[in-house]
Amino acid sequence: MQGFPAPADQQVHLGNWRTAPYNRWAFQHVRELVASADVANNPQRVSELPAANVDLSAVRFSLKTGEQVSLDEFCTRAFVDGVLVLHKGVIVHQQYFNGMGPDTSHILMSVSKSVLGMLTGILEHKGLLDTSRLVTDILPELQATAYKGATLRHLLDMRAGIEFDEDYLATSGAIIDYRKATNWNPLEPGESPSDLRSFYQMLTRNDGEHGGRFHYVSPNTDLMAWVIERATGSRYADLLSEHLWRRLGTEKSAYITVDRFGAPRAAGGLSATLPDLARVAQLIVDDGVANGEQILPPGWVSDLETGGDQTAWARGDFAADFPGQSMSYRNKWYASHQATDWLMAVGVHGQNIYVNRASQFAMVKCSSSPAPIDGSTMADGLSAAIAISDYLVS
Repeated sequence: MQGFPAPADQQVHLGNWRTAPYNRWAFQHVRELVASADVANNPQRVSELPAANVDLSAVRFSLKTGEQVSLDEFCTRAFVDGVLVLHKGVIVHQQYFNGMGPDTSHILMSVSKSVLGMLTGILEHKGLLDTSRLVTDILPELQATAYKGATLRHLLDMRAGIEFDEDYLATSGAIIDYRKATNWNPLEPGESPSDLRSFYQMLTRNDGEHGGRFHYVSPNTDLMAWVIERATGSRYADLLSEHLWRRLGTEKSAYITVDRFGAPRAAGGLSATLPDLARVAQLIVDDGVANGEQILPPGWVSDLETGGDQTAWARGDFAADFPGQSMSYRNKWYASHQATDWLMAVGVHGQNIYVNRASQFAMVKCSSSPAPIDGSTMADGLSAAIAISDYLVS
């Protein structure tokens, strides 16, 4: 996007913003492309992140291919725009690439889901939600859809038996209708505008039982945001600001994309700075406590580690991406059960949070990888986090 205007072949728009090379610019400028709602911080209550630089150049780790690389080499190969490492609440390493800086908001893609999971936990603890309730108890207009019989817990753990193919490379089908409904794809000539809430009337077929296998369906998360808004009578962006973003001590406001009627793209539309994403990660490390305040319910983080169903994961959509690992998914967070539990938030094109509470470690990164899903890169990012954590505690 150089020039006024940029040459036609370099212009970023709704038709190309998630494809390479245009995503390298777009992921740091999403609000210029898609309508958004502000998630306000509290400038009077910013929590400082102390820094003490640690040289990580000696750290090397194995890629899924078996090749040994440094963190710098990994960042180049994985199209990383920013990476930040916390140990014991202190920033020990941060790097920025591709024009990104500590004040730059970057789209978090499906890491947005994990933030929704946190907000849901807070609201349930306050008595504003009951995750055992049926979706249709709160949204009766979905009685004729495949969500009949599904609970909020099924949405949160991706165990609703909804027929939906989450194929990010598809050029037709329900996922394209979904993207158009959320304002993420342009309409074709002659098409009528759609919206996110009416999109759910299209999802009428089940492909399994509710409460069965882990089945990744992004619309489940946007539906959960609709449930939250209906149950509380407040906008999702405002609730996220009030109950999490302001209390966490974030330095900058975040923002979330919305459809033409203001429905939030809670499944992937949140943008935030890397240091503020690090504050989210540190909240998990510290068992839900920030600035001396219990923000997440007591025991909520432990439930991420122990509450997910490993059998459902093994039967589910992503088991092949983590071969030989015991995994689970709970409240929109991934847990890898190795010698110690690792908690992860994962977004397409390389957005990640990695947390190991036992070593008081967190790593966050934002990227603009050309491929939406790369099983090797997903596993390689965890390998990097484990190697850095081991180096810091050795």
